[in-house]
Amino acid sequence: MEARETKIQPLIDGSKQYLLPLFQRKYVWDRTQWKALWSDIMELYEDEELKNHFLGSIVTIPMSSVPQGVSKYVLIDGQQRMTTLFILLAVLRDKAEDEQTSNLSNKINNTLLVNPYETNLDYYKLVPTEKESDRNSFINLIDRKNQVADNQITKAYSFFEREVKKNHIEIPKLLSVITQKLSLVSIVLHEEYDNPHLVFESLNSTGIKLFPSDLIRNYFFMRIHVERQVEIYNEFWLPMESKFDDKLLTEFIRHYLKKDGTIVKKNEIYFRLRERVNVENAEEELEKLHSFSSYYEKLVLPEKELDLAISKYLIRLNTLEVRTVYPFLLNCYEDYNRNSLKKDDFIEVLKIIENFLIRRYIVNVPTNQLDKIFPPLYKQTRQKGQERFIDNLKLVLQTKNYPTDIQLRKAIEFSKLYGSGDKIKKTKHLLCLIEESYNHKEKVVFDELTIEHIMPQSIKNTPWWKKHLGDNWEETHDLYLHTLGNLTLTAYNPELSNDNFEGKKKILKNSHIELNKYFEGREMWVEKDIRDRGEYLTDKCLEIWPYFGNVKTAFSEDVTGSKPTNLRIWDINFPVKYWVDVLELTVKTIQDLAPEKLEILIEEYPRFVNKKSEKFRRPSEVLPGVFVEKNYSAENIQRFCIQAMETIELTSDDWDVTTV
Repeated sequence: MEARETKIQPLIDGSKQYLLPLFQRKYVWDRTQWKALWSDIMELYEDEELKNHFLGSIVTIPMSSVPQGVSKYVLIDGQQRMTTLFILLAVLRDKAEDEQTSNLSNKINNTLLVNPYETNLDYYKLVPTEKESDRNSFINLIDRKNQVADNQITKAYSFFEREVKKNHIEIPKLLSVITQKLSLVSIVLHEEYDNPHLVFESLNSTGIKLFPSDLIRNYFFMRIHVERQVEIYNEFWLPMESKFDDKLLTEFIRHYLKKDGTIVKKNEIYFRLRERVNVENAEEELEKLHSFSSYYEKLVLPEKELDLAISKYLIRLNTLEVRTVYPFLLNCYEDYNRNSLKKDDFIEVLKIIENFLIRRYIVNVPTNQLDKIFPPLYKQTRQKGQERFIDNLKLVLQTKNYPTDIQLRKAIEFSKLYGSGDKIKKTKHLLCLIEESYNHKEKVVFDELTIEHIMPQSIKNTPWWKKHLGDNWEETHDLYLHTLGNLTLTAYNPELSNDNFEGKKKILKNSHIELNKYFEGREMWVEKDIRDRGEYLTDKCLEIWPYFGNVKTAFSEDVTGSKPTNLRIWDINFPVKYWVDVLELTVKTIQDLAPEKLEILIEEYPRFVNKKSEKFRRPSEVLPGVFVEKNYSAENIQRFCIQAMETIELTSDDWDVTTV
């Protein structure tokens, strides 16, 4: 980066041209800014003792991708004041011509406004962005043509023309003030060494936030000849801008770069694209980017996909909110478009991805690895052979922590599938997909449905439920409330509320939701009933998302009667002898890792962790003023600990007990 103070004359004198990049906004200065600038200039004009006035800074990047002749600079900051100064110089030129001082008029024109020996756009020292009528208005002004458009450029010219006339300005004197006394700091970036992001973040005068997509657009068009820029912009870049806002366009470019298997962080997008785009391939690479944008549009807006079957599964995937799959699916869309992946196979790919993601969600496998799994997935699948793409995809995915049937069954029985964050939305989607599997004759409007807890979320003031659940009602409520077996879909959530089971059953059987027909023959809703329905829903899940792996790895079975020997939390191992040791160490570790979460556990699981020892039959003070119940079965301790880990956003990968 080079920074130096300069005056207007040396900044624009000689064969130079300043190009406003396509990401820049149009000319927006109005009377407020024009009046302030004119006031500053008049102060210098009237007081010859004043040496200069500082206008601010301009930031440019030299263009090296075009034929030699005119020295070209992309003006990335300071476009408003530079455009205004050129407009004012045009006013002085025209005023000098009106006063029949043609020599001065020609001097202003040929040294400060145009490059007289150049042709086409190279003729102009400043080329505004091709937005709305800015460029045409400015060029018409420089060429002394009649203006058609009524915009800020023409209004600026009229403002300064009036000021020059009414103040009886001496043109040579005012010209000297503008070219010799107005001072700027010129910052010239060296693209290969300077970090444009840091530069843009430090600039406050532009008033616009620049995204990586803005930098990328600028980078592309710096490598495309100026004669081709407008055509290429309109054909390839503008359609992408029309489809996506700045944030989504940036995200698309990131996913596009990742489709070849590379990991691209959000702050690396611009630099990764620079590695693959140069003067020779800029147009070709931009055309590819444009081509893949049509696939990306269908990924984020499945209604744009005309094939209803494909659109259906894209909608299902989007509800899971895992855009990390997009780099892989961009490649699949390209194969589908080229007919190297048949429609049925493409749909099967979408089903496999849904299967993989749904199973991992139920088992609570961390999602932070998905961003590493999907970018290289296409290449890994193709490396196993060009044929049998579906089979090869399954072979690769089953090595990526793909849950087995045993793991799925255990998770549905144990896991807390209702809670904070996106759990409610994803679990509703899971229930909706199960409901959809019944193949309704009439379409169900899922948007109108909400999740209903059969055993209510709050039963402290509901004597019926306490009596119905039995002596261990608190324990049952704590451990089974948010499991899948206790959840259903309904449009009557307010009516159901904390009603008893008989009252709920009457309403649910009239809801036309197949899931709710399960309750018709039930007389009770206690722990066993919730577990039985969990088993029933597990069977439905295994039917909808069958296991596609070859090796069914083991998972801990029923721990009743087992003896724990080791507890692992993250990478820390604790030797244990009894299940109460597992309970105490888990609570202590939660206090160490996330003390604020311990308060949540005390509130949600008061029969397992409490600050009042009298709440327990056999209390154990695990922390100062914090007690746990020692008299619980191995199965309930395991169930509580798994749910406690989920509460502090750890998973089955982070907590494990070895038993004998």
